[in-house]
Amino acid sequence: MYYSEELVEEVRTRNDIVDVVAGYVKLQKRGSNHWGLCPFHNEKSPSFSVSGAKQMYYCFGCGAGGNVFTFLMNYENYSFPEAVKVLADRAGVRLPEAEDSAEIRKRENKRARLLEVNKEAAKFFYYQLRDPRGAVGYQYLRKRELTDETMHKFGLGYAGKSGAELVKYLQGKGFEDELIREAGLATHSERHGLVSQFWNRVMFPIQDINHRVIGFGGRVMGDGTPKYLNSPETSVFDKRRNLYGLNFARTARCGNIILCEGYMDVIAMHQAGFTQAVASLGTAFTPEQANLLHRYTENVLLAYDSDGAGVKAALRGIAILREAGLTGKVINMQPYKDPDEFMKALGKEAFQERIDRAENSFFFEIRILESQFDGNDPEEKTKFHREIARKLCEFSEGVERDNYLQAVADKYMIGVGNLRRLVEKYAEQTGLAKPLERPRSGVQPKNDPEESARRSQRLLITWLADEPALYGKIKKYISPEDFTDGLYRKAAERIFQELETGNFRPAGVISMFEDESEQREVAALFNTNLPQLNTGQEREKAFHDILIAVKKNSYEYYTGKLGDDVSALKQALEGRKALEELAKTHISLDERL
Repeated sequence: MYYSEELVEEVRTRNDIVDVVAGYVKLQKRGSNHWGLCPFHNEKSPSFSVSGAKQMYYCFGCGAGGNVFTFLMNYENYSFPEAVKVLADRAGVRLPEAEDSAEIRKRENKRARLLEVNKEAAKFFYYQLRDPRGAVGYQYLRKRELTDETMHKFGLGYAGKSGAELVKYLQGKGFEDELIREAGLATHSERHGLVSQFWNRVMFPIQDINHRVIGFGGRVMGDGTPKYLNSPETSVFDKRRNLYGLNFARTARCGNIILCEGYMDVIAMHQAGFTQAVASLGTAFTPEQANLLHRYTENVLLAYDSDGAGVKAALRGIAILREAGLTGKVINMQPYKDPDEFMKALGKEAFQERIDRAENSFFFEIRILESQFDGNDPEEKTKFHREIARKLCEFSEGVERDNYLQAVADKYMIGVGNLRRLVEKYAEQTGLAKPLERPRSGVQPKNDPEESARRSQRLLITWLADEPALYGKIKKYISPEDFTDGLYRKAAERIFQELETGNFRPAGVISMFEDESEQREVAALFNTNLPQLNTGQEREKAFHDILIAVKKNSYEYYTGKLGDDVSALKQALEGRKALEELAKTHISLDERL
């Protein structure tokens, strides 16, 4: 659904960000801002700032930032239209009805009906478990040491002895046979008619991140097969793009998410207090699931079974996590098979120790590799070292590869020079990576000039956001074209336009950008740490230095483009003139002058 910029801005301005965030985070007023523990990463000291004046939040620890829409989108994982609707309802703003085609309305109505029938089926299973007829299921779960509170939290249920009972119940609620089949809750046979495949099973409702039931998993009671039976894929249930337990884990804010293999592992861990646990849905871990995890964390701990199949799954999962840009570690379950068994035997504290000592995923891979070679045989040992070199070539970033090379050489007592030459040789032969470049001296490289330029531009934007009255004193010298980073320039165009009209709203600038990473960058523009100076003279000098730095970088940028861009000549000439004039000009920070 598209909403006009004016309507979006009305919704935003009628929802004070301090009030909204305070509903999720305990805030304390300190100075002009409110501070609290960041809900997007694990921290002990508050670095999460909410500005009522700017109507935005920013974490100086993890860099999360944005306006009231961004906060809800990140915390609740809402889409932008969903965040607008929630905040509009909160503020009593009426939104226009969607003018969708008949086909779109039909599809959305079908989706809503599928969610309804799944919800009703979950209720049926839930009450069956707590009925005398569900005693076998209830006793099984109690034997697995689950409390009533945990069963309630996960909505656990039981499918009775007959697959006809669910169908009859859903038909009685007004759901059509075709819809029941489309939801994957029953199949049709000539002999029995419409019958559910879920019977004599403990039922695990599978929920999406918004707690909506999208499918089911069922564990058979007794020795029947298959042991676990999952719903087929439907238009609301995509196994590759959902994770069991993520609806709870996404708000755990533990700094990591623990990836398990089974439903019971997840439930046992949540019961023990590890509410960041999730599991894939009866399939191997997928790239789509890794990308889903990346919305909530940078760090994933693998808690797979300790048997051969679990090790194989862990190796596969590590590769997928690495491809998605996530840091992976492996939790050692031995001597127990899985988290559920471990928790029952050794308890929460012992498992936390295993988390704290989780093994770096690369060293886990190398350790598994080592077990495949005979370390007492020189030829086998050489093959092992070659495999290490091959694995090191998988790191595309030279610095990271060099760090791991040093660490592996130390751990396995391989000469650094020998291993480096082996890596370089392997890289050149296979084209997997560029040869490592060794520094020619111990001199540290200078700071990146482009980052220095961006920092001065961020400082200027933050200063103007804090003291908008300064704009009138600098607009003669600084323009949006002086912001050489593309995203900064786009933001500066809006900022300078609003400053010119006296209607400057920092939080509104963020709404211009749809990409989350861009919103974070723009939020950082308004939250750079300004120099802490005592006297007015020191502040004026610091501000003047920032202006000079921005203008000087702009002049050099356009001068460097003279051979390619005709318009750059005019910009460079004007920039040089403004730079010379600015160098001789005193700019007072006193608003009265």
